[in-house]
Amino acid sequence: MTRTQVAIVGAGPAGLLLSHLLHREGIDSIVLEQRSRAYAEQRVRAGVLEPGTVEILRTAGLGERLDREGLIHDGFEIRFDHHRHRIGLTELTGQGITIYGQQEVVKDLIAARTRAGAALHFEVPDVALDLSAERPSVRATVAGVPTTIDCDFVAGCDGFHGICRDAVPPGAIRCFERTYPFGWVGILVAAPPSSDELIYARHERGFALHSMRSPTVTRLYVQCEPNDSVEDWPDQRIWDELHLRLALPGWQLNEGPMIEKSVTGMRSFVAEPMRCGRLFLAGDSAHIVPPTGAKGLNLALGDVSLLAAAMVEWYRTGSSRELDHYSERRLARVWRAEDFSFQMTTLLHRFPEDHAGFDARLQLARLHTLTRSRAASTVLAEEYTGL
Repeated sequence: MTRTQVAIVGAGPAGLLLSHLLHREGIDSIVLEQRSRAYAEQRVRAGVLEPGTVEILRTAGLGERLDREGLIHDGFEIRFDHHRHRIGLTELTGQGITIYGQQEVVKDLIAARTRAGAALHFEVPDVALDLSAERPSVRATVAGVPTTIDCDFVAGCDGFHGICRDAVPPGAIRCFERTYPFGWVGILVAAPPSSDELIYARHERGFALHSMRSPTVTRLYVQCEPNDSVEDWPDQRIWDELHLRLALPGWQLNEGPMIEKSVTGMRSFVAEPMRCGRLFLAGDSAHIVPPTGAKGLNLALGDVSLLAAAMVEWYRTGSSRELDHYSERRLARVWRAEDFSFQMTTLLHRFPEDHAGFDARLQLARLHTLTRSRAASTVLAEEYTGL
């Protein structure tokens, strides 16, 4: 038996940041992660940080490497009908975005927690929650020793497939879900980006995205069938589709060795409420958004920023007011991000059930409005930057 104030399940960016923020306020936590530290630090996922997210990390003392290595983007590009259209984020909103990979955020957080001597445990199997008592507990095998952790709160930051949401009694949480009829093939390439900014391409053969992780590493995606596997997409097929879908006269796509290749399904998911008693859900355990809108990482860090402040209030004053409003306040933001991600996804992808091209014509009409109207472009820029 051991004791802590907050037990955190999951050492992704949400769980690590929550532990870090609590530590800065003198609140103890234990972090349990099923995967290895190497997996957490090397898994390449999101890379677009909203201005608010950057400010959260800076305020938490995590901005040194972010400010040095992050790539500041003042806009992004939409390509359709063989033309390019730039959305000037800074011009329209006064703020841009920062490209800094999720794995880099995780590395910074692990380094900060390690320096502080945090109780941070990787490769922990058999994690289970007991929510039946007034105060919860967590059972796990820590460093080979079966352990029960007594705590005031549990933070479920263990992702969509984690155990925390499933530990909630039936009927206590309602889940909303949408599955899209396509996926993404993603590759990480050892080659300089072919553009200074992100490129979202709507093409008759399907969506494509040009992104980056550093001045020497490019991240690229192509729309694929929902049940496709990596074996269905040999390297040359990926390059052929990327060249075709991103093509513009005078523009060239840089190729290079593929560091990583994967297939990702597309779904939207929300759990309501994001709380059951003293269990609080955050990040992917509570909500999933299609990556088209670049909201997943930003939502997760926003969740735990608010949750940490609410827990600090409880420990300092005994008031549960902020904890009681955590789910309501975050769900308002989550559903707005879900709507934006849905709009971006349906705007740019080819839908297989589009009979006679009707939906494709609607897409083009919306894209023309979006790129010709400053008001419409401003709304898009505000949503994209999280403002």
